[in-house]
Amino acid sequence: MHKDTDCGQPRRADADAGKEITVAGWVHRRRDHGNLIFIDLRDRTGLLQVVFNPEVSSDAHHLAESLRSEWVVKVTGKVARRIQGAENPNLATGEIELVASELTVLNQSLTPPFEVDEHINVSEDMRLQYRYIDLRRQKMQDLLKMRHNVTRIMWDELTDKGFTQVETPILIKSTPEGARDYVVPSRVHPGEFYALPQSPQQLKQILMVSGIERYFQIARCFRDEDLRADRQPEHTQLDLEMSFVHQKDVTDVVEHLYARIMREVRPEVKVPAPFTRLSYEEAMTRFGTDKPDMRLGMELATLTEAAARSEARVFQSIAADGGSIRGIAVPGCAGYGRRQTDELIDIAKRHGAQGLVFIAIDESAESIETMTEEQARGPLNKFMSVDIIRDIARQTGAKPGDLILMVAGAEKMVNRVLSELRLEMGRRLEIADPNEFSFAWVTDFPLFEWDGDSKHWTPAHHVFSAPKTEHIDILESDPGAVHADLFDLVCNGWELGSGSIRIHNPELQRRIFGVIGYTEEQVADRFGHLLRAFQYGAPPHGGMGLGLDRLVALIAGESSIREVIAFPKTQSASDPMFEAPSKISDEQLAELHIAVITDDE
Repeated sequence: MHKDTDCGQPRRADADAGKEITVAGWVHRRRDHGNLIFIDLRDRTGLLQVVFNPEVSSDAHHLAESLRSEWVVKVTGKVARRIQGAENPNLATGEIELVASELTVLNQSLTPPFEVDEHINVSEDMRLQYRYIDLRRQKMQDLLKMRHNVTRIMWDELTDKGFTQVETPILIKSTPEGARDYVVPSRVHPGEFYALPQSPQQLKQILMVSGIERYFQIARCFRDEDLRADRQPEHTQLDLEMSFVHQKDVTDVVEHLYARIMREVRPEVKVPAPFTRLSYEEAMTRFGTDKPDMRLGMELATLTEAAARSEARVFQSIAADGGSIRGIAVPGCAGYGRRQTDELIDIAKRHGAQGLVFIAIDESAESIETMTEEQARGPLNKFMSVDIIRDIARQTGAKPGDLILMVAGAEKMVNRVLSELRLEMGRRLEIADPNEFSFAWVTDFPLFEWDGDSKHWTPAHHVFSAPKTEHIDILESDPGAVHADLFDLVCNGWELGSGSIRIHNPELQRRIFGVIGYTEEQVADRFGHLLRAFQYGAPPHGGMGLGLDRLVALIAGESSIREVIAFPKTQSASDPMFEAPSKISDEQLAELHIAVITDDE
């Protein structure tokens, strides 16, 4: 080893002073005080102040004059107590310093494009282009260590529970599961392609047929889809599957695992157990989304009947056409002015609403019951009696000083808009406690969704989820009423993972394919391997895919999963460091029997 001690290791003057040690790392900062030169030396464990004194070593002092930021050096010297008054209480090694007797430059560095500092103000593209510099920051080091610890706990916990880790192939057959596949051309089989797996879904089900019974994998998954803060073209998930189980068996394993992760990684946080359980219908009714942040309050209320009693024609018309009128009460925002309400209207319109109706309950009102007409302000109030406004306030739980936000239209759109407004107001008002983690299971999802563009049923999650036993008889006659044995794990507005009890009967699986419009030829081509396996004694089974990137970002309090991935892609799915994607040579294209056609051709 070039060093025998880490920079962050010597900490106590009474224990470490007088020891001769050798450390190595990067020059974090250099300060020349004339006769004395100081550097802060950094490695993965922290910072150590090194002092070069010409009276101790003139050679080391002379060489230290040339040191610059991010040079890699090795220093030998004796640990000494800092002089009184020079201690740094903000540094773990702040009691001591290393008095250098030898200095070796192991490598020089160009001037970095930005400082290795926690408070850098630099674009994300620049950070990703020079990711090897960015990852030197202590915050990024800590995030990668946290990710490692989360993964380690997963291995330990599932191994203790009798699971076997099995690696599954990266080059597989293209069997679209919702997003577009990334495809890989085959040189050996001209004109044919592999696909990168969107998930190991079919492979882990085949492992259940193979008798593994309890499988897990920290799996790489690839999806060619539009990106957001919580999506990447390649992501990592904890993938697990269990045989001979019901829904609660799977959720219990995951719940115990996540409780342990929180206990060990964030011990200061209390996670209530068991996790809350919500049906899909309840989640949509109360929060307008199937991944609710339950810390925010402001639950949705259905106001259709009350609003339709008003003289507002827009409400009457929407109610008569079977639409929905719903709202939330935002605490303490009755004083919002025109600019602020216009911002909220713009948010509502961006998510599909024609507009946004608000009612401000003046804080001068003693109560909702005694509120006067003058103490309620809003663009449609002249069409509403004070009794109707009181009714709306009661249903939303509004109090004097609150702002009621109302959206009208198709129920799906109304829920989406109010869910986004609820999150926006939660951010503005800083309602959520960042140290509260509100885990919940959302269950009983619809098995199918109607696609208005293509005019056919599509799977709400994926085609391998089992319908509720009591709904099997109405698969073909009433697909929209069929619920599945599906369950999502959500926390603080993030969907952390999705699971289900799977179909293990080949005939039932064929019926599901039939409902979504697959022909027999398509089924045989895309899923023949799975159906053949099911014919050889497939056990009942179920499992989950749980996003590792999202979980670590959530625990760390990061809003983007890119912060917890060592080498992520940008939001345009590019890699600034490797300059990928990039063109390949004509020779490579010819070898793969591929011709590239541009938009101009």
